[in-house]
Amino acid sequence: MFAQGVKTDPSEGKDTSQPGLTGAGVGGNSLTAAKPGGADGLGNPSLGGERHPLYRLRTSDVVEISFTVAPEFNQTLTVQPDGYVMLKDAGMVQVQGLDLRQFAEAVEKAYQGYLHDPQAAVLLKDFERPYFVVGGEVGRPGKYELRSDTTVAEAVEIAGGLTQQSKHSQVVLFRRVNDDLVEARLLNLKRMLKQTSLKEDAHLQPGDLIFVPQNTISKIARFLTKPSASMYMSPTQF
Repeated sequence: MFAQGVKTDPSEGKDTSQPGLTGAGVGGNSLTAAKPGGADGLGNPSLGGERHPLYRLRTSDVVEISFTVAPEFNQTLTVQPDGYVMLKDAGMVQVQGLDLRQFAEAVEKAYQGYLHDPQAAVLLKDFERPYFVVGGEVGRPGKYELRSDTTVAEAVEIAGGLTQQSKHSQVVLFRRVNDDLVEARLLNLKRMLKQTSLKEDAHLQPGDLIFVPQNTISKIARFLTKPSASMYMSPTQF
């Protein structure tokens, strides 16, 4: 089973996480999630931002918590639809949007009143596999697993390629900014393929949505609400 682990060591003031799993700590008394977009949680969420952000917890994720000196508090939890987990004896903690290091710190903070110098190790036991969605004028519109570094052009090919009716000079890449907004970027896939230059081709992030239109898009705002973005995709395609 795939798992990611983080263990913090307060005595040394640093973490011993695996490469690529470090993240910004939780400051003050707040246990709220950091903003998405960058590996430190502070990056710009624009399409030109961090290509490989740290994984952040979301609903239905399954996490395992273990304490070296207090195994009676070891537990396996599922992130609830509201973004919280119920810690044994310590109560509810909001974890949605936290990376694993931040989650470990939140757990340790929650148990400070129960354990002396709590040190928690956390594992991501199960999670929704990263995916992207391709819709519009492609051969096989739908939802696909994002298994490796993939560009928009490669995603279109995975989805069966362009149809004869496609307006591929105006391919739209939608990317989530937060729970309410998505960012839109127009890509001239026709020009990129004609010039065999893919320097402008965007690299996908989990949850990205690609739309290949049939007709010319006269204008599209850079930032859209989710309901506004959904008008570009037909639910019957998935």
